[in-house]
Amino acid sequence: MAALPAQDTAPSFAFRHPRRACAGFTLIELVVVLLVAVLGFAALGGSIGSGNKTTQLQALARDLASALRYAHGQALATQQQTSVAIDLRNNSYQISNRDKVYTFAEEVDVSLVIAEEEFGADQIGSIRFFGDGSSTGGRITLEWGNQLRRIDVNWITGEVRISDAAA
Repeated sequence: MAALPAQDTAPSFAFRHPRRACAGFTLIELVVVLLVAVLGFAALGGSIGSGNKTTQLQALARDLASALRYAHGQALATQQQTSVAIDLRNNSYQISNRDKVYTFAEEVDVSLVIAEEEFGADQIGSIRFFGDGSSTGGRITLEWGNQLRRIDVNWITGEVRISDAAA
């Protein structure tokens, strides 16, 4: 029998891993990307939350249209006339069965096209809704600088529509 060569009894723990290419991102890269995203959202949020003219005028038109729709619904539900009075002198409006007065921004120019008998000497014009669903009809135009919103009320159906076209 042949003798086996003497072996070291101490185990060898020298493992070598070949250097692999980085599969992820460094911390600096992640911080830069997050910083750019935060700055982008801050700029976007600032322009949305600043209340620019377009946003404010659209909100005002929606509020006024909502008041008109409410008055239409009240007239239908109670079978009694309900109106929305627009005060051109004070830039405000009020629903006939409510005490609260809603105001427009001073910069907003309001104009009305309504039936002559619905416009008083005190520069208050009304759009009246009747229990059968009809109304006196009319058009309310809200202008702020070069921004324009028009609210039309159909005299036969009482339907309220908002548009931003000047036609």
